Amino acid sequence: MEIERKWMISGWPQKELPLLFTEKMRQGYLHAKSPVVRIREEALQGGDTKYVLCFKSGGRLVRNEIEIEIEKDKFDELEAMIAQPLVDKIRRTYRLADGSKLEVNHVDEGLASEFWYAEIEYGSEAEARAWDAGSVGLADYLCDDVTEEPGQSMAAYWIQTRICDIV
Repeated sequence: MEIERKWMISGWPQKELPLLFTEKMRQGYLHAKSPVVRIREEALQGGDTKYVLCFKSGGRLVRNEIEIEIEKDKFDELEAMIAQPLVDKIRRTYRLADGSKLEVNHVDEGLASEFWYAEIEYGSEAEARAWDAGSVGLADYLCDDVTEEPGQSMAAYWIQTRICDIV
């Protein structure tokens, strides 16, 4: 089960936050509708690279998510099946004062479609709905909550930027 909120933002946080790690990611979609089927390469800065096959149910705040680590050769085969440029992301994960983790993502840097978003995962739906960015000094930074808005997923971005040209 994945329970997370999402905000559109305009860059890395200006407030000093403890940086836990940085990852460079590439991801693509085999099926961008429910269930979403995604592959992702996750390269931890100064560490290992993982290859993940992910299935996500419909939903926004709460949805089922199954992640399976796969071998690089299987990832490469699936990437070839996609036959579209994968989405590039840089993710920085920060620790917040309340113990939660803020994931800040810069997507497709340098492209006309580039954008930034942030996410926080929660242990329950009640916790997610009650969480206030002001409680950790980020009210101005996390002010554009798009969690419940249609079309605000990475799968929707994939369709808009990769699939729209396929006939």
